[in-house]
Amino acid sequence: MDHEGARWFKSSYSGGSGTECVEAAFTAIGASVRDSKQPSGGPFHVSPEAWAEFVGSVRDSRLC
Repeated sequence: MDHEGARWFKSSYSGGSGTECVEAAFTAIGASVRDSKQPSGGPFHVSPEAWAEFVGSVRDSRLC
């Protein structure tokens, strides 16, 4: 998948200390996630359904 021009974003919960941070971008086939410290390492891709389940789990504190 070509990520040229992807609009990557970090969570508003990102501490900004330079550690343990991920970035995400919405794509035509769902979402992509990558390590913000090594963006050239390549992202992994998730379906729209998987992304929605992940966000819902975080929002509902089911991943604590």
